[in-house]
Amino acid sequence: MKRTKIVDLLKREDYGSQVCVKGWVRTKRGSKAVNFIALNDGSTINNVQVVADVEKFDPEMMKLITTGACLSVEGQMVQSIGSGQAVEIQATDIQVLGECPADYPMQKKGQSFEYMRQHAHMRLRTNTFGAVMRIRHNMAMAIHTYFHEHGYFYFHTPLITASDCEGAGNMFQVTTKNLYDLKKDEQGKIIYDDDFFGQQTSLTVSGQLEGELGATALGAIYTFGPTFRAENSNTPRHLAEFWMIEPEVAFLDQEELMDLEEDFIKFCVRWALDNCKDDLAFLNKMIDNGLIERLEGVLKETFVRLPYTKGIEILQEAIKNGRKFEFPCNWGDDLASEHERYLVEEHFKKPVIMTDYPRAFKSFYMKQNEQSADGGSVGYQGAIAPGPTMQGTDVLFPQIGEIIGGSVREADYNKLMGEIERRKMDMTHLWWYLDTRKYGSCPHAGFGLGFERLILFVTGMQNIRDVIPFPRTPKNAEF
Repeated sequence: MKRTKIVDLLKREDYGSQVCVKGWVRTKRGSKAVNFIALNDGSTINNVQVVADVEKFDPEMMKLITTGACLSVEGQMVQSIGSGQAVEIQATDIQVLGECPADYPMQKKGQSFEYMRQHAHMRLRTNTFGAVMRIRHNMAMAIHTYFHEHGYFYFHTPLITASDCEGAGNMFQVTTKNLYDLKKDEQGKIIYDDDFFGQQTSLTVSGQLEGELGATALGAIYTFGPTFRAENSNTPRHLAEFWMIEPEVAFLDQEELMDLEEDFIKFCVRWALDNCKDDLAFLNKMIDNGLIERLEGVLKETFVRLPYTKGIEILQEAIKNGRKFEFPCNWGDDLASEHERYLVEEHFKKPVIMTDYPRAFKSFYMKQNEQSADGGSVGYQGAIAPGPTMQGTDVLFPQIGEIIGGSVREADYNKLMGEIERRKMDMTHLWWYLDTRKYGSCPHAGFGLGFERLILFVTGMQNIRDVIPFPRTPKNAEF
C-alpha cells in the first residue's frame, strides 16, 4: 500500500479508508488490551495516534515498539473519539522497520538544549527541532519567493576567494599545501605559487563585493548561501558557518533601501504566520509564549528610522536617568547589543532602522554623507553629526539586536579611492571591484541578513546554535 504522509492524513475526512503511514514512535502507552502509539514522520508537528489491539499482534514484536523506533503501519482511518486529533488509525498490520534500544538519547523526558547539542544528529527528531527545521525551510522559500516576485536574479558568488570583503571578519584559509613543509621567502612569509590557486585563498565572509558586480549588470540580484568567519566568538548570536542573504540593487538610494529592508522582513514574517501555524503554535506554547504576538507586532508597526546621532542622544539621556549599560555609548562608539536592544525593546518598543554611522567603524565601500557648514555630516533627514558619517542602514530587532546590515555603496571612483588611501588598504586582489567604478558606475545599495538570526527571531529560540542543523563553533565541528 502506498504511504500517506501524516500531514496529509490529518486533513482527510474519508473515514473507513485503508491507509499506510510510516514514521518514528514518539510515545507508547496502553493497557493489556490496547496500545496507543503516537507516530510522527516529520511532515508536521502533529502526531497520528495508532490504536493497536494487543491480541492481534505478536507480543515479541510489540515489545520492540519503543520511543524512537521506526514503524510501518497499515490500518483503517477512523474518526478519533479522543481530544487533540480528528483522525486515528485502527492498526491491522505493524512492521518494525528500525528498532530503538533503551539508550536512545532523545527519550520523551525533557533534555536541556545543551544536552541536545551534544547529540545534534538525533535532536532533529524531537518536536522542537522538527518545528524549527520546518520553519527554516519555509523562511528559505519566503526569501526566494520575495526576490523572484520582485524581479531580482538569484546570483551565485564564490565560496573560495582571494579577497577579504574588508572588515567583514577573520577568514578560514583554503590550501592544498603540506602544512608541515611550507615554502617561505626571506622574510618568512609563505609562498603560495605552488598552491592550487597560485595565491592565498580563503572561504568567503560575504558575497557582497561580487554581488555588486551582478547588480551593475543585471540591475537587481540576491545571494543566498553559506559564509564563514573564523572568529573565536562563543556567544548565543555567533556561528563560524552560517547562511547569508545579500541583495544588491542598482539605482537605489538610502530611503529606498530602508523601504526594501522593511518590506522584505515583513514579507518573511507574514509568510511564517501564514505557512507555519502549527509549528509556531507549538513554539509559542513550549519555548516563548510571546512569540506569535511579537511576530504579529512586526507587521503592525512602521519601523523607526533613527540617525545614529539621535540614537546616541537617547542612550545618553537614559544613562542620565539611571539606566546602566556595560559598554560605553558616546558618539563614535560602535553600539553594543545591549544598546540596540534598549532602543528597540524599551524606548521605541518596535523595530528600528539605524542610519548614518560614524565612518570610523564602517567599511570603506559605504557612501559618505555630505559635510555641513560646521564640519560635521548631514545625514538622513538632515541630522547633523559631529564627524564624518556613512549611509549605513542597520535593522535592529527585539531580542536579536542587529538583524540586517546595509548601506548605500560609494559609486564615485575618486571618492572611493580617497577612502581606500585614507585607510591605507591593499587593493591588490580587489582591482576588479574598482573597475565597477571606472566603467559605467551607477548608484547602488544593498544589505546582508544573517539567515540564522532571522530564524532566531521567527522561532523564539534563544541560541543561534539551535536554529541550524549542525552548528560550527570554536572547537566544535562534529557531525
